[in-house]
Amino acid sequence: MLPRGRPRALGAAALLLLLLLIGFLLFRGDLDYERPRPRGTAAFDGDPPADPGGRNGSDCTPPRPRPPKCELLQVAIVCAGHNSSRDVITLVKSMLFYRKNPLHLHLVTDAVARNILETLFHTWMVPAVRISFYNADELKPQVSWIPNKHYSGLYGLMKLVLPSALPPDLARVIVLDTDVTFASNIAELWALFAHFSDKQVIGLVENQSDWYLGNLWRNHRPWPALGRGFNTGVILLRLDRLRQAGWEQMWKLTATRELLTLPATSLADQDIFNAIIKEHPWLVRPLPCVWNVQLSDHTLAERCYSEASDLKVIHWNSPKKLRVKNKHVESFRNLYLTFLEYDGNLLRRELFGCPCPPPPGAEQLQRALAQLDEEDACFEFRRQQLTVHRVHITFLPHKPPPPQPHDVTLVAQLSMDRLQMLEALCRHWPGPMSLALYLTDAEAQQFLRFVETSVVLSGRQDVAYHVVYREGPLYPINQLRNVALAQALTPYVFLSDIDFLPAYSLYDYLRASIKQLELGSGRKAALVVPAFETLHYRFSFPSSKAELLALLDAGSLHTFRYHEWPRGHAPTDYARWREAQAPYHVQWAADYEPYVVVPRDCPRYDPRFVGFGWNKVAHVVELDAQEYELLVLPEAFVIHLPHAPSLDISRFRSSPTYRDCLQALKDEFHQDLSRHYGAAALKYLTALQQPRGPT
Repeated sequence: MLPRGRPRALGAAALLLLLLLIGFLLFRGDLDYERPRPRGTAAFDGDPPADPGGRNGSDCTPPRPRPPKCELLQVAIVCAGHNSSRDVITLVKSMLFYRKNPLHLHLVTDAVARNILETLFHTWMVPAVRISFYNADELKPQVSWIPNKHYSGLYGLMKLVLPSALPPDLARVIVLDTDVTFASNIAELWALFAHFSDKQVIGLVENQSDWYLGNLWRNHRPWPALGRGFNTGVILLRLDRLRQAGWEQMWKLTATRELLTLPATSLADQDIFNAIIKEHPWLVRPLPCVWNVQLSDHTLAERCYSEASDLKVIHWNSPKKLRVKNKHVESFRNLYLTFLEYDGNLLRRELFGCPCPPPPGAEQLQRALAQLDEEDACFEFRRQQLTVHRVHITFLPHKPPPPQPHDVTLVAQLSMDRLQMLEALCRHWPGPMSLALYLTDAEAQQFLRFVETSVVLSGRQDVAYHVVYREGPLYPINQLRNVALAQALTPYVFLSDIDFLPAYSLYDYLRASIKQLELGSGRKAALVVPAFETLHYRFSFPSSKAELLALLDAGSLHTFRYHEWPRGHAPTDYARWREAQAPYHVQWAADYEPYVVVPRDCPRYDPRFVGFGWNKVAHVVELDAQEYELLVLPEAFVIHLPHAPSLDISRFRSSPTYRDCLQALKDEFHQDLSRHYGAAALKYLTALQQPRGPT
């Protein structure tokens, strides 16, 4: 039993608590409105409300409008060189993953990046994506007078000239650094243009470090900025208003004035943008910080959000990339790596409900695919022949050799299971190489790490690696060869395979032979390099022809495929080669498939041949049909090393259907020869009448 008076006291306390709660609910909005802004954040008219702790947006903020579903969104990116091109691809993957609108990408590139990205987007065939290129070399004079300490060099200043470089009828554009990753639909960012006032022309997120506040170290003198300044990794530009405001004169005058007292820009275009905003603060529209979460060396990004899931764009604006400090960096790293290794073929999906012109060649491809009979036993072959593989040429930095009249590039192709051959090949062949690698997106990153950690491979700048992304069940061997062959830059090419090691002296010997035989005078010749093989995994490579012959006599070496398919190399006439002192002619014969040195403009491989069988044979037939001499070199040789058979070889050996499909391809190939070469092609008919076997 409670003492008398206790219920009355409890009731009064409850009433007081209720009044306090009502008061809190009534005045909470005013308290939030009066909360001070985080340090360094300028208060502009129309600035989006900040939630507690300086985070932009809250549960009470009404949803932002999005652009019409099929509105074309404009995006500009400055990109130069091999590494930056790879970054662009990861950025574009993240945009494509979330996007629901058609995109027009405006790419300001140097010659290297344009060559890479033009090939990539042409073969990627992504629907509803338009690409325009702009020559960065033509824009360099406009910014080359500005001293710049940033690692991006002149390219880090080129955002300043976008209003004049982009088409004059382009009114709005999103400008992105190559080191950003989207975690949301880019249309939400585009929708923020609707929040610009009549005077605002530039949308930016506040800089998330103390750089522009100064005093980070002794004599630290940053460029002028408004408060903490703004970061230019993500920019919304009203190009029409910038042009009307005389943007070009404005930024040049500002840069000229500041450079009177400052030696150079440290953060490239960002310094000049901030100096202009300091003088004309009404030009800027502050954007919610989740649209540019900056992971720099001294990032304060954690102040701008509460959960990693709140983020829209992650900006890896540090040379240390994934090693910066942040409590959510593991989550950010996983997102970045997801897109880095994401299968780009999955992004070829159509935009639902948006009428957009198909990529070039897509309609013809769809018609050809529609004509295929899925009940056909050779359906896999037919479909693989029609597959357009994404191609990323010069995947790693590459410095082509200086032009030489008799130089030779080794051309080959490989898949992930042959990576271990690369170091040995580099030791045997000191000259330039062009290699096509058939990889998934994830394997491409493994390959990148493999090269970076190899002293041998990372030290070679004259090896060009071209990634052809995997798609389909059969190995597109001749397509891979054609990619590598098309990217060779020397006058001559040595058409080899990745599991062969050339003689240590072969590169120099081939160049001398080309000069001696005067092939540069227009003589059409294919120089045959005799092929041998060993069945031993541990093998002492011969340093000369004499040592090779001794190993051949001892049974440690054999002529290539002597026990499986001797017809493939028998016309080389190994008995004559043993005694030869000078190059000698041989005649083409059925199923001949030597490894040859030919001019770079030689016939391409027939891409219909996929998987295992007759792919090199068809090419040598074409060489003979075009009247190339076949000359065997007396001091040249390559040796095949043992390895496990590929999946396609195993399928060929075990499947009668596979062999039947190969025969059908050979029939089609001969019919084409007959159409092109008439009666001269009759001698090749014997190639189709031979018993079937591995080639």
